[in-house]
Parts: sequence; C-alpha cells; structure tokens
Amino acid sequence: MESTLVLIKPDAFGKKYTGEIIKRYEANGLKLQALKLLKMTPELASKHYVDHIARPFYPSLVEFMTSGPIVAIVLAGENAIEKVRELNGATNPEKAKAGTVRADFAESMTCNAVHASDSRENAAREIDIFFDKTEVFA
Repeated sequence: MESTLVLIKPDAFGKKYTGEIIKRYEANGLKLQALKLLKMTPELASKHYVDHIARPFYPSLVEFMTSGPIVAIVLAGENAIEKVRELNGATNPEKAKAGTVRADFAESMTCNAVHASDSRENAAREIDIFFDKTEVFA
C-alpha cells in the first residue's frame, strides 16, 4: 500500500469544496490516514516548496498558499500517488479532463484547488513536513 499527501488549497477550502474533494478520493478506494486543518506559514511553505524557491512564481505561490486555511491529507491505497494525480487532473484546469477535481473546482494555474505528491520520495518528504508519525494512522 502506498501513501501520498494532498493539500486542499485556500481557494477550494474557502469555497467549501473540501468535503466533495475528500468524497471523491474515498469513492475511488483511497483511505484517509491523516487529516489536518491549518494555516500555512511562509516557513512551512519554504520547506514544502523548496524546489521552487528560485523560480519567479515562488513569491506569489507563497502569498496564495498563506492566504487562508488549507487541509493537509494523507491518503493510502494501491498506486495512491498515480490515482490521486489522475483524480486531480492537469495542473492547468483548462487542460484537466472533465470530472477531475481541477476541471470542476480550480480557477487558474495558481488557484488550482489541490496539491498532490508526484513521487514516492516526495510523498514521504511532504508527509513528514505536515504530520508527525503519531498523526498518521494505518
């Protein structure tokens, strides 16, 4: 069984899409292992988005991600990383397949409703950023 991190971003949380997004993951066989409502700080953003710090969009990304509450989730299941990324759809909501989270709930490349880990290595690193081992249940 594989685990992955999902962040429901401030735009989707603010529009009350959280329940529907979680329902989609569970309806597709994924199991909730951890769930947390929090406000991302610039320090937390720098840990999570370490690979993007030198990119020109980084300041606006941090501004957006710290603009309101987020929901951090650990999901588990067979091929969880790939399954979540398929359910979320393309980062650009204009290119996301109909019925995906981003096609249904995202506004733009920045306000795109959710983040999902893209590899086993990043999933492990990202889960450790948002959750203590005692907060993740098998």
